[in-house]
Amino acid sequence: MTADIAETGVAAQELTQFVERVERLEEEKKAISDDIRDVYAEMKGRGFDVKAVRQIVKIRKQDHSERKEMEAILELYMSALNMT
Repeated sequence: MTADIAETGVAAQELTQFVERVERLEEEKKAISDDIRDVYAEMKGRGFDVKAVRQIVKIRKQDHSERKEMEAILELYMSALNMT
């Protein structure tokens, strides 16, 4: 490793390990993404509205007070645009 640093200014072995870790994590992320897509496809096959379910998943990630604030702003804007 000292030779790597002396020759290139970079710890090549350590850099390789980091790159390989990132590559493994990217593979895992893709596999999980594929699994999620399969679940949504299954829901759609059973008649659920996937767009609505995606919105519910997004909402459930939000903090309760943050969600209430966003709903109030949305209601205000819709009222201003005569959409209610």
